[in-house]
Amino acid sequence: MFIAMNRFRIAPGKEEEFIAIWKQRDTFLQEVPGFKEFHLLQGPGNDECTLFASHSVWESEDAFADWTHSEAFRKAHANAGSSKGVYLGPPQLECFTAVI
Repeated sequence: MFIAMNRFRIAPGKEEEFIAIWKQRDTFLQEVPGFKEFHLLQGPGNDECTLFASHSVWESEDAFADWTHSEAFRKAHANAGSSKGVYLGPPQLECFTAVI
């Protein structure tokens, strides 16, 4: 099992807009071989930002890597830069391989 997480720093007051962006977008993940599940997680907030993480589970690291080079990936990220003022910088990718 392989887990890919993108951590997002979201501007205070923009949390609902960020959640709406994710609810409305088509990730095309269901058509990707090796994809297992996805969650959008909301973390703590302060005066600077609110933390969120996209959490996707894959059968393997290779399945995740194949997705990042696929047409489904390109379609899912086609409008990634269109929400100015919501994101406080680019997401931070963190990847993990299950060991137990």
